[in-house]
Amino acid sequence: MSHDDGPRTFQDQLAEKVRPFIDLMDDMRSIGIDKELPLPTIAVVGDQSSGKSSVLETLSGVALPRGTGIVTRCPLLLKLCNDRTVKWDAVISYGGKIIEFDEPSEVVRHVEQAQNTLAGKGVGICEDLITLKITSSTVCDLSLIDLPGITRVAVKGQPEDIGVQINNLISKFIKNKRTIILAVVPCNVDIATTEALKMAQQVDPEGTRTLAILTKPDLIDPGAENNVLEIVHNRVIFLRMGYVIVKCRGQKQIDENMSITRAIEEELEFFQNHEHFSYLFPLHPVHTGKHVVWYLLTCCMFAPGQTHLPQMSEKIKEQLGEVKHSLSKLEGGPPLEPEEKRKYLIQLNFNEQITQLSKGDIIVEENLFELMRKEFTEWMECLKNAKSHYHEVVQQVVDEYDQEHRGSELPGFSNYRVFQHVVQKLVAELKRPAMSTLQTIRDMVQKQFDHLSSESFKNYPYLHLVSKKNIETIQEKQSNIVKERIVEQFEMEMQVYTQDEIFNKQSRKEGTAEGSDHDTRSKYPGLLKAYYEIVVQRLADQVPMLIRYFILKQSAKIVCSEMLDLLHSDDTDNILQEDSEIGQYRAKLQAQADRLILANDKISSL
Repeated sequence: MSHDDGPRTFQDQLAEKVRPFIDLMDDMRSIGIDKELPLPTIAVVGDQSSGKSSVLETLSGVALPRGTGIVTRCPLLLKLCNDRTVKWDAVISYGGKIIEFDEPSEVVRHVEQAQNTLAGKGVGICEDLITLKITSSTVCDLSLIDLPGITRVAVKGQPEDIGVQINNLISKFIKNKRTIILAVVPCNVDIATTEALKMAQQVDPEGTRTLAILTKPDLIDPGAENNVLEIVHNRVIFLRMGYVIVKCRGQKQIDENMSITRAIEEELEFFQNHEHFSYLFPLHPVHTGKHVVWYLLTCCMFAPGQTHLPQMSEKIKEQLGEVKHSLSKLEGGPPLEPEEKRKYLIQLNFNEQITQLSKGDIIVEENLFELMRKEFTEWMECLKNAKSHYHEVVQQVVDEYDQEHRGSELPGFSNYRVFQHVVQKLVAELKRPAMSTLQTIRDMVQKQFDHLSSESFKNYPYLHLVSKKNIETIQEKQSNIVKERIVEQFEMEMQVYTQDEIFNKQSRKEGTAEGSDHDTRSKYPGLLKAYYEIVVQRLADQVPMLIRYFILKQSAKIVCSEMLDLLHSDDTDNILQEDSEIGQYRAKLQAQADRLILANDKISSL
């Protein structure tokens, strides 16, 4: 078998099944489904100057940016597509840009331009992904993500925490349990000290998803070859996917413009003729060469990936159901046409709910009528509690009348105005608790009105603000009306008046309507108590009725009227201006739903 036949043999064995799966994962990633669930992928990790770029060049067949320090400054998704009908073609996409080109030598320029656009010119890094798709008859079907080289010390122009930034970026990719870690490690260093393997071991302690690529075998110190062989045979740091040793172009060969094709041929010659490594190839080809790397990565990603496809499909359907449920709880947003906006405003249902609330037909948080009833019961209790004080004062005035108020009149004759003054003074003291009851009910009603406004217009901050302001203004106005009416009521009570029939009926209840006692003053306490009962009955109902009518019923009617007036406003654009966060959240959910639907369709069609 010739060297040229090798890659085709590997591809012929796997391409039929592998390419659709790789394309599916790439499509999933391109539509952003990796935001919803982890996708199988291959992440390339290596210390700076580990030979990572050379490995990628060998796999892709094209030169990538090189230099000292950080060369890879953004994650680079390298999509390699084998197509024997295409000589060479590439598409690079980043930040919304898509650029097609057909000249391999242009790769470096386009990748550097993409990195400068995303990460800025200099030595900074960025988490935004660059996608480079290469279609050629000479590449293997493979997709992998190249990550910035691991560094420990910042150089001039770099932030002091550049090492932490890079580690965080790498960790973000390799912590996904479905990510194969391609750790690039030079042969001429102690592998136990390499950051790439350390990071891999942190997230993959069992070594189940890490494949190590040993580079620079030509730079091994004489006598250290057996140590490398121990590593290759998985006897130093165990990795279930094992180790592959490769030889790529060195800097001298790059400077001399050695082609990648020639470098692959030289790699073959190196392993075939090496004193210590020759037995690895061709007798044990599983340990050497770029096609072995492709084969291992493809098999190790394809088999588990195929197993997880049903689970992935179920997870996508589950998340799609959740997103659709969340969308169903959000309104579709206001229409664009003015007339449609007016109809939409009517359909927001605020007026109907306010009306139902004022009638007691709906309960918002707590039963408003039950709350008011408790307050009015307390008002009644206040009247009853004042009764004992009233009776004491009346009896005291009667008892002390002879000493303080009696003039030249004979016993049994008294001054009516003295007792009228007592009634007026004591009844006037009830005005303060009446006003307190008003304020409590007003706060209670306004709170429930505000709650309805908040719920009805939660997506429309301007409309909520308008309605809340209207509610507050109307409640203040209605409260002032009730205050005036209560003041009027107590001013009328100063007349000390009731119908004779009503007074006589109440007096009989108090036992003061009949009797032959000459000293009619002895009946005064009972008569005054009888009159107080009439006052209590009037105030017990009148104050609550005033409050309920103006603060609840009339307020609800006026609020509805004010909101209806908005229908004729020319400012419907502002009135129905949606909360930006709600709009963004809806757009986010819709985009998520679109991604999941598309992903579900793609999996179903595989």
